[in-house]
Amino acid sequence: MSEEPKPRRRQARGERRIAQLLQAAANVFCANGYTATSTNAIAREASVSPGTLYQYFPNKEAIAVELGDRLLHQMREAHGQAFTPENFELPLPELLDAVLDPMIEFNCQNPVFLALMHGSEVPGKIAEEHDELHASLLARVGDLLGHYLPDLPAGDRARIADMTFAVFKGGLALVLAAPEGPERDATIAELKTALHRYLDPVIGDANITCPSPVTTTPTP
Repeated sequence: MSEEPKPRRRQARGERRIAQLLQAAANVFCANGYTATSTNAIAREASVSPGTLYQYFPNKEAIAVELGDRLLHQMREAHGQAFTPENFELPLPELLDAVLDPMIEFNCQNPVFLALMHGSEVPGKIAEEHDELHASLLARVGDLLGHYLPDLPAGDRARIADMTFAVFKGGLALVLAAPEGPERDATIAELKTALHRYLDPVIGDANITCPSPVTTTPTP
């Protein structure tokens, strides 16, 4: 009975070590990019020996895949907070706050996401999962447009969704490059202004007048 906690303690130490290595990898990937990063550089950043690193990950690709999996999971959760039926009922300025804030916060807290997902020579598994996430996000934007404009032709909806996402990605790069504090806050405000000015002629009136779903209860 007295020896039962030992495996759990070893497992907890292992999880902490993995988290330490992944954070070190994130720092190095951000600084150098995926291609120029080596396992030795990650080990130095984590203050461990290369041998310790290899106890947990066989190579740089395995580290990147594990880090990418965790980031993509967190990003999907951010999407889940953003694209909800309740948010779709908000006026456009509040809708943009509700949709953009979780996604901007995630990227600001995890700058390695863009460095890893958009880097050259990233592992194929990461690229494939990122493409799936990208397609899912575009579909969510398309759903939002369809909510307000159900008669909008599919081609128009896809084009507007593509443009909306392109504006967001371009603005997000400027947000991440801005120093934290007033300058970053001002850049976020500019990004929201740009998206509002683009989307308001498209869904502004529909956003205001779109009726909420009405439910009826049968009379006895």
